[in-house]
Amino acid sequence: MALVLEHRYIVGMRVDASDYEEVAERILAWARTGESRYVCVGTVHMAMEANDDPSFREVVNGADLVTSDGMPLVWGLRLLGVPGATRVYGPDLTPVVCRAAAREGIPVGFHGGTPQVLERLVARLRADHPGLRISYAYSPPFRPSSAEEEARQAEAIAVSGCRVLFVGTGCPKQEWWMARMRGRIPAVMIGVGAAFDFLAGAKRQAPQWMQGAGLEWLFRLAAEPRRLWRRYLRNNPRFVLLFSRQLISERFIGNGREVA
Repeated sequence: MALVLEHRYIVGMRVDASDYEEVAERILAWARTGESRYVCVGTVHMAMEANDDPSFREVVNGADLVTSDGMPLVWGLRLLGVPGATRVYGPDLTPVVCRAAAREGIPVGFHGGTPQVLERLVARLRADHPGLRISYAYSPPFRPSSAEEEARQAEAIAVSGCRVLFVGTGCPKQEWWMARMRGRIPAVMIGVGAAFDFLAGAKRQAPQWMQGAGLEWLFRLAAEPRRLWRRYLRNNPRFVLLFSRQLISERFIGNGREVA
C-alpha cells in the first residue's frame, strides 16, 4: 500500500507534495482495478475559487489527490515545511500518464476541448505514444450539461472501457463534474485544465524560464487579455495577501498541516 503523501493547506486548499512518477504510479494503480477517483491539478486560480466558495473547497479537498501545478503552490509547500516539493504541471503530467498507460495497455479517454482540439490532441498522443489505447474522446457543450446529458456521458465512458480519463473543461467546471462522476464511472479522472489546448498546439505555452519563475500567468494574460484579466488581476494579489497572512500566523501557532 502506498504511503500517505505529505500535504499542507494553502489558503484553505489541500495540496499534496508529489512528483510526476509518484502521481502516475498512483493513477495507474487505481486504474488497474477500475477504481472511481479524481485528481485535481491545483493552481492559484483553484485555490482562490476554493477560498471564495466553501462548497467548492470541499470538492477540491475531497479529491483523491491534489497536485501542485502552479509554482506559487510549490513555493507555498516549501515555506510550510516541505522543502522537497516539486511542480506537477497538467500539460506535462498528461504525457507521463499516457506513456505509462501505453506501456501497460490501460485504455485512456479525453473529455473536453473543441472537436478540432480533441482531434489534434488524440493524433499527437497516438503518434508520441505508440500502442496508447484511446477508447473515449468527447467534446462536451460549453454550456452546463443537464442531468440527463451527464447520465449519458457516464454511460458512454463506462461502456468505452476507459480507465484513465483526462478532463479539460477548465476550473472550476471540471472539478465539479469529476466530483459528480465519482462512483458513477470506473475510471480515474484527472482535471488538466488547458493542457488539451497546449498539447494540441492550439495555444502557446510560456517559455520554461517563465514557468520556473512563476510568471506563466503573465504570459497567458498577454496572450488572452480579454478572457483572463479578471482572473489574474483579481486572484493573484489576493492570494499573495492571504498566503502571507497564513504564513505569518502559522510561524507562531502551527505548521500548516491541518489548517483548513
